[in-house]
Amino acid sequence: MPQLRAKKLSAEIANGRLAMMAIIGMFFQDGLTGSAWGDWANYTDSPLRAFEEETGVQPPVGFWDPLGLSASGNVYDFKRRREVELKHGRVAMFATIGYILPEYWRFPGYLSKYLDIKFSDVPNGLSALSKVPAFGWLQIVGFAGIIEVQVYNEQVNDEPGNYGAGFLGLRSVGIMNTGFQDPEVRKKKLNAELANGRLAMFAIIGMFFQDGLTGSAWGDWANYAASPLRAFEEELGVQAPVGFWDPVGYTRDGSAETFKRRRETELKHGRVAMYATVGYIVPEYFK
Repeated sequence: MPQLRAKKLSAEIANGRLAMMAIIGMFFQDGLTGSAWGDWANYTDSPLRAFEEETGVQPPVGFWDPLGLSASGNVYDFKRRREVELKHGRVAMFATIGYILPEYWRFPGYLSKYLDIKFSDVPNGLSALSKVPAFGWLQIVGFAGIIEVQVYNEQVNDEPGNYGAGFLGLRSVGIMNTGFQDPEVRKKKLNAELANGRLAMFAIIGMFFQDGLTGSAWGDWANYAASPLRAFEEELGVQAPVGFWDPVGYTRDGSAETFKRRRETELKHGRVAMYATVGYIVPEYFK
């Protein structure tokens, strides 16, 4: 029965993908703790322990550093990276709002009276870049430079992201005077800022990708009929909610032969990973 066969094969692909992620996680835990089922709580020698109580370490992931950027245990490096993360998160939150707001409301009047550019003339998304004149770019860069030099120039209390400027973020001296004196409330608010910043970084990248692919910040994928990715939307393994997912663009050439070769490779790797995952689990209970 074709429908049942397609369902079973889709399940195999999905299970294989899950198994590939699972076995990599098992290898990582084994290498880190010395045991396939090593208890992280007992691994007290890890330099990552130094940062487990830091703001931004939240369940269910906990302290997540897959590239080992904090493996040295250097507090200065950790705080510098946290500061960079906070800056990027704040910019991404502003950028995400900047993508959404013009779809519903725009400032009245002129963006530049001299150049006869109205706010309503500026398209939303990446195409708006073409409307910004050279002097406008100079103003943007100049403003960013002033903020960097005058505001983001010195940490307060040696706390990443704390520049004593409450209007640019929660992580500031100002929040101590606005009802956040309670350490638990303060930590909750700062964790929320970090979490929202991380989400915004993913959101703005997704918006850029969709804008570049469809030509619109809110482009409707259903109308983008010219994409070579359409050739593979009905293939096995294309499942909700992600659909056909090819962020690196391996199939952009639309070659069916190349697609099938990669699908065959994925299936082989998935099958090996499923056996390997079972091989990790069974010896814990039976030999």
